Amino acid sequence: MSLWEIQETEMPYENRADLPESVREHLPSHAQDIYKEAFNSAWDEYGQDESRAHRVAWGAVERKYHKDPSGKWVEGPVEDTAHR
Repeated sequence: MSLWEIQETEMPYENRADLPESVREHLPSHAQDIYKEAFNSAWDEYGQDESRAHRVAWGAVERKYHKDPSGKWVEGPVEDTAHR
């Protein structure tokens, strides 16, 4: 078994500490959990397609969270400031 095969079989994330640094450092804990679960599910469903699993995971996070004007990820819908 090559190193690449070993890395591929270990890709699904078991806990938040296993997530990519960009996810751990920017998303709140609950959003990290959403990312992890969505990634792992997509990883299995789409034949270990890492790129697709990351897109699915970010999509799942973006259904519950958005960036506020300061760039911080917050839960809830995007506020429509155009009608104020």
